[in-house]
Parts: sequence; C-alpha cells; structure tokens
Amino acid sequence: MSSTTELTAVRAGHEFDEAALLAFLEQNIEGFKGPLKIQQFDGGQSNPTFKLFCGSGVYVMRKQPPGELLPSAHQVDREYRIMKALWSTDVPVPQMHCLCDDSSVIGTKFYVMAMVEGRIYSEILLPDVSPADRREMYLDMMRVLARVHGVDYKTVDLETYGRPGNYYERQISRWSKQYKGAEIDKLVSMDNLLEWVPKHLPESSETTIAHGDFRLANMVFHPTEPRIVAVLDWELSTLGHPLADLGYSCMEYNADFYGEVRLRGPERASLGIPSEEEMVAEYCKSSGRDKIDNWTFYVVYNLFRSAAIVQGVYKRGLDGNASSESALTYGDECRNRADRAWELVQEMEA
Repeated sequence: MSSTTELTAVRAGHEFDEAALLAFLEQNIEGFKGPLKIQQFDGGQSNPTFKLFCGSGVYVMRKQPPGELLPSAHQVDREYRIMKALWSTDVPVPQMHCLCDDSSVIGTKFYVMAMVEGRIYSEILLPDVSPADRREMYLDMMRVLARVHGVDYKTVDLETYGRPGNYYERQISRWSKQYKGAEIDKLVSMDNLLEWVPKHLPESSETTIAHGDFRLANMVFHPTEPRIVAVLDWELSTLGHPLADLGYSCMEYNADFYGEVRLRGPERASLGIPSEEEMVAEYCKSSGRDKIDNWTFYVVYNLFRSAAIVQGVYKRGLDGNASSESALTYGDECRNRADRAWELVQEMEA
C-alpha cells in the first residue's frame, strides 16, 4: 500500500475489536509489537483497508466488509494466497505476513501485509506528473500485466486457484447473478448485454493468472521513478483468459466514467498518455503476441462486468455497509457503462 493515499479515522460501521487484533498479530507475525494505532484508507470499495502503526513498524490490513456478503464476493483469503504465491516471481506484490480466516477475532476474515512505499493515483490523468513519466507509467502497466500472464501458475502452487477453460462462461454467469442480486431499476442496455455477451465468446481457451481489476488505481508506483513497485487488489483474481485483463485496462479509452471525459478526451495526447493502440502494442510486444482479434468483445465484456460490479457497490451503499462513503455516488454508473457497451456492440455490428 502507499503512504500517499488519504487516511481517516476508522469509519462508523467499520469498527472492530482492536485489542483482539493486537493480540492476534503479536502471536502470528514474528517480531510484531504494540502499541497499535489504526487508520482507514479512503477507497477500497470492496474490502476495507487499514494502515497499522505499531511499535515494530507499519503494516497494512485488508478485511471483509461488515454486513451480509454476496456469494463468492470479498474473498480476502484468495487475495492473500495469490500474493503470497507471486512473492517469488517477477510480479511486484507486497510481502504477506499473516491470514486470519477465523471471523471470531475481529468479526470478519482479514490479512496483514507489508507496507510498500510509493505513489497511488486515483486520478487517471496523473496530475503533477511530467508527460514523459505519464507515458512510461502507463506503458509499464502493460509490461507488468504481461509478466502476470507469463507466470506459470502450476510452478507457484496455484493449480487449484481456478478452473482452466470456460473462463468467460463462468465469469458471465457469476456477474449476471450478482447483478440480478443487486438490481434496482430495469436497464434495457444491461438486459441486452446479458443476452449478447454469452453468444459472442472468443474461441481461445488460453489460461493464465488473471488479475481481474488491473487498473491504474491498483498500482503502487516508485516514489520518484515511473515504474510499478506493487500491484494491489487481487480480490477478483483467478485462473482465466489474459485478454480479459487487457480489455479491462483499456476500458477508459472506450467509455466516460463518473460523468467525466478523460482518456477519450483530446487532452490525453497532450498529457503524454499513450493511445489505446499503443497500450495494446506494448502488451503484445511484452507478451510475445503478434496481434489481437475480436478486440471489441474484450472491451464490451469488461464494461458489462464492471457495470455489474458498480451496481453491487451502489446497492451496498443503499444498504449501509459499503466500504467507502462515496458508494452512494455510483447511482448512474451501471447504466452509463451498460449503455456505452451496447453502443460499442451496435457500432461493431453496423
């Protein structure tokens, strides 16, 4: 985690037994010593994240949110497992310290990892960064993504982390169910996608580690250099199809999120941010691919998937158990993403 993201006191509804946490950490992390001071990172819409200041140093804890959880969501134990496995590879991840799957300790499962100093950017236009560094930071995302996909999951004991093959069928089924579980208003574009996406699956059965949320805000960049020192937020990771990650990373070239025209706007080039074509080319170069066929599907699939995810965030906000107070601002995001995805389908078919 980065020290540059905003910290707050532990927010209302997210409190837990801090004495029980301290006792557990002293027993399960070598050299861990109190006293313990805790602050909460702003963000972490899915799994609340906390900075732990203690006598033996600074750590980061990530836990499940309070309240009733949707099936197969908030699997912090899977996050812990994959980052622990990747620690021995060339994929930059924080060092894992301990996992607690006993919810009686603080009320939910949680894990603790090392603090990685660096920069995290929630704003994708990277304010206060030079054009040259912006370009390198974006391109380095593609290099690191290729490294994720290049890991032999069998050699790092992740053979049971997911099921090879049928990735899109399983993902589409999962997010369709989660969307229906969080549905509030009837959205025509989302209903169209629920029918279209399963009928247009790619033929490739290639299987790699798939991060599932590979975007700028989940990267920790070196404090001064334009390179990634840690990849965070592996909650949605599995064994899957690599181009799903790539399409997700390039979504913002194809849609306007939160009512803002950003990577689709004319300022992108003047800021030094690479084009979508340059990003895909860098990934292909780093992963040894010649080209990518059926590109529109990967973008549409990810807009559909992200629409389902933000609908879940918004529903948790309405229910009062979201990880961030900003959850209630997501009200229009499912519709925005679904509408844009359906526009892309119509443009492609025209």
